[in-house]
Amino acid sequence: MGKHKYIETPEKMWELFEAYRKEVKDNPRLKVEYVGRNGDRVETPLETPLTMEGFNLYLYEIGEVHGAENYFANSNDAYSEYSSICSRIRKAIRKDQIEGGMVGQYNASITQRLNGLTDKQQIEVTETPPLFPDED
Repeated sequence: MGKHKYIETPEKMWELFEAYRKEVKDNPRLKVEYVGRNGDRVETPLETPLTMEGFNLYLYEIGEVHGAENYFANSNDAYSEYSSICSRIRKAIRKDQIEGGMVGQYNASITQRLNGLTDKQQIEVTETPPLFPDED
C-alpha cells in the first residue's frame, strides 16, 4: 500500500494553487508613504508576486500539508502523477514573476535572478607586449 497523500489528486493540487493565487492577488501589500507639507499618510496597494515559497507556506497555513516539496520533487517516485500539475504551477508562478518584472510591476532585477534570466556578459581583456619595448 502506498503512502497516504495529503493532497489526494493532481486536480486538488491545482484547486489549492488557484486558491493561493486568488488569496495573493486579492490582498495586495501596502506601501506607506508620508507626503506633502503635513506629511499625510498615503497607502499605495502593490500587487504581490506569486512564489513557490508563498504557495508552500499557504498550504501549511491552511492545514493542507506541511509544504509541497515532496510533490514537486517527486520524492521516491511517489508523486509521479503530480508531475504535470507541478510543472504547470511552476510555469504559472514563473510567468507571473517574469511578466510583472517586464512591465515594471515587480523589481526586474530580482525577478531576473529568481528565474535565472540575468544577462551574462563575458569581457576578455588581453594585453600584448609592445613590439619595441622602451629601453631605459
